[in-house]
Amino acid sequence: MPLQVRSVPTDAPEVDALLDAYLDEREATFPSAQGSYSRKRTPAVEFTAPNGVFVVAYEVDEDGALPIGCGGLRRIAARADGDATPDDDARFEVKHVYVSPAGRGRGVATAVMDALEGAARDLGATSVVLDTNDSLVAAGAMYRSRGYERTAAFNENPNATAWYCKPVR
Repeated sequence: MPLQVRSVPTDAPEVDALLDAYLDEREATFPSAQGSYSRKRTPAVEFTAPNGVFVVAYEVDEDGALPIGCGGLRRIAARADGDATPDDDARFEVKHVYVSPAGRGRGVATAVMDALEGAARDLGATSVVLDTNDSLVAAGAMYRSRGYERTAAFNENPNATAWYCKPVR
């Protein structure tokens, strides 16, 4: 079935459903050796232009469109102190990339990442960063295959064990 990835408002019902499924799955599969999962959503306003975007991947057929994946992009401070200068990197962070079990193995995450990276370029990004957990082996492999390289931690996400960066301009 055809796949469409669309920018959507973060108050769309499918966004809540996908993010709840994402957080439920992460909580259930979080490595116990790392403690407990810190369940936290990025504030919706951070995914609003010109500082961000949220996309949903839909499987489209004659009966309609079924949401099967999502991801967000938000502008973050270029420097740890938050003081940006004209020469600083215009960084955007990928958040909450998720594909429902029914959509996995079909290129949905790639389509979501294509849309997010394109939006980052359109919004003036010079680089895209993201964090993940090394237990998410497929996610880490996908990010590396897209040109992301490990970098120093740029946030204090207690769920993350790996931080990545990719220049987009």
